[in-house]
Amino acid sequence: MCGRFFLDKNKANIAKHFSVDETVEVKTSYNNTPSHDCTVVRLKEYKELAKLNWGLVPSWTKSDVKVKPINAKAETIKEKPYFRSAFKKQRCIIPASGFYEWKGSKGNKQPYCIYPLNESCFGFAGLWENRDDLETFTIITTEANELMSKIHHRMPVILDSKDYDSWLEEGNYDLLKPCPSEEMRCHLISSAVNKSSNNSVNLIKAL
Repeated sequence: MCGRFFLDKNKANIAKHFSVDETVEVKTSYNNTPSHDCTVVRLKEYKELAKLNWGLVPSWTKSDVKVKPINAKAETIKEKPYFRSAFKKQRCIIPASGFYEWKGSKGNKQPYCIYPLNESCFGFAGLWENRDDLETFTIITTEANELMSKIHHRMPVILDSKDYDSWLEEGNYDLLKPCPSEEMRCHLISSAVNKSSNNSVNLIKAL
């Protein structure tokens, strides 16, 4: 799964990496958590940066919806009604400098920071929706690659930068697979990341 990520790039960096106009402010955050407003790249009349809330709420749901999925399994998004429409029409990419995952038993979990080796940032495959002017998104996950499988059995779908436009424009399902382990690195970090109110560069420092 993917329940926490960070973004420490400014608007110009993100706009250049994703070949998009600088249309919204990009906020540095070292602890993006569900229900936060986050930067995404999407295609409407043109490719744009936008601020969406993390936790998908489809347009057809009732106003008192309580379940707002932060992740969608790649294996089922074509069939599940909750994600099917967004997969067909409203795909997005979530810029991330890296993400966090935990390993270990309950009560004794060790957090890790996972980040790109060569690229300036990751681009997570995602879906977005709009209901009553509430724009939301979810991150698509897939089975873990070799590196991630030592920490967790799932990971976000990390797109190759050459495939960004193909995902946004065509929704190429074949792109929803684990990225190669050799394109990522990870290290142990402090349990301070466990507290969502903590938000500083110290969170990503290796122990």
